[in-house]
Amino acid sequence: MGLKYELIKKDKYSNARVGVIHTSHGDIPTPIFMPVGTLGTVKTMTPEDLDNLGAKIILANTYHLYLRPGMDIMRKADGLHKFMNWDKPILTDSGGFQVFSLAENRSISEDGVLFRSHIDGSKHFFTPEKAISIQNDIGSDIMMSFDECVDANADYDYVKDSMERTVRWAKRGYDYHKEHSKPHQSLFGIVQGGMFKDLREISVNKTTAMDFDGFSIGGLSVGETKEKMIEILNFTTPLLPEDKPRYNMGVGTPDYLFESFEAGIDMADCVLPTRIARNGTALTSQGKLVVRNAAYKEDSRPVDEECDCYTCRNYSRAYIRHLLNANEILGARLLTYHNLYFLLKMCENIREAIMEDRFLEYKEEFYKKYGYQ
Repeated sequence: MGLKYELIKKDKYSNARVGVIHTSHGDIPTPIFMPVGTLGTVKTMTPEDLDNLGAKIILANTYHLYLRPGMDIMRKADGLHKFMNWDKPILTDSGGFQVFSLAENRSISEDGVLFRSHIDGSKHFFTPEKAISIQNDIGSDIMMSFDECVDANADYDYVKDSMERTVRWAKRGYDYHKEHSKPHQSLFGIVQGGMFKDLREISVNKTTAMDFDGFSIGGLSVGETKEKMIEILNFTTPLLPEDKPRYNMGVGTPDYLFESFEAGIDMADCVLPTRIARNGTALTSQGKLVVRNAAYKEDSRPVDEECDCYTCRNYSRAYIRHLLNANEILGARLLTYHNLYFLLKMCENIREAIMEDRFLEYKEEFYKKYGYQ
C-alpha cells in the first residue's frame, strides 16, 4: 500500500489543518515534527526511545547512507527498517540538501551532481534516477525527488536555471519511481524557486502537474530572514494541492513550526532539537534553557517544570549539568529525549487546538510563555 492522505479538520481562523498520512508502516497524525536520523539513528536515541516519546516517523538521508554503510549492506539487511529495528514510517531526503551543504565538494550538470565524499574524498555521481534507486534499497516509505537547494542570496538567473533543472530532474525521478519502486513506497515532488515568488509559482505549477504522492517546499531556512521565510511560505503553501501532504523541509524551531503549520504545512523536520541537546540546551515552555550553565549547578528542579517526559520526571538540572560537563553521554541522551518530546507534545497540542478552532489562541499563549513576544 502506498501513501494515502486523509484531511480531518481545517482551522476556522487560519490555514492550519489536521490530517492523517496512512502508510504501510503505520499512520502519521499531522501536523507532525519528524526527528532526524541522518545515518539511520537519531543521535543517542534507540528506536524504543523514539516509540516511547511518541515519534511516528523519522527521517534518514540518502547521500549519507549511500556512503556508510553502503547499499550492499542495506540490501542484505532488507532495508533500513530491519537494519535499525524501526517498524514505523521512514522518510528519506534524496541528497538534494547536500547539493547545498557540500557546495565546495560538488559540481552540477544536467545529468546530475558529482560529489566528493566528505569522508575520504572519493567521487560519486548522483542522478535523479540513482537517488530513487538508493531510496528503493533503503526501503523508504516516503522518498524525495532529487533537487538542488539554492542559497537564499542566489541571484534570479541562477535560481531560475536551477529551478527549471530541478523540474526536469523531478520528471526523470518520477518516471524511474513508477517503474522500479516497491508498492509501499511513495514519492514527493519538491518546489524550489528561492526567494522569488514568480519562480515559486512556476515551480509549483510544473511540479504539481506530475502525480506525486505529496509535495515539499525546499529552499527555505537556508540563510534568509525569518520575515522572508514566512512570506515565501505563506505564498507557496496555498498553491499546493489540498488533498496531498505538504512538507516544509528543514525547519525545527518552535516558531518556524508554528508558522509552517499555520500556513497549512503538514510535516517538518530539523536536526535542531538533537543538536542543541548535545550542546547542553533544552527547549522548555519558558524558552531555551542552557543547562550547561553554572547557574544550574545546584538546581534540583526538572529541566521543564511543566513537562512530564521521562527526563523531567526523573532527573534534575543539576544532575544533567554535571553529566554534560563531565562529557558523559547520558547528559546528551536525556536532553535529546526531552527536546524531541517537547516538540512532539507541542504538535499534539497544535492538533488538538486545530480540532477546537483555537490554533491562533494556542500560538499566542505559547509565544508569550516562550518569549517570542
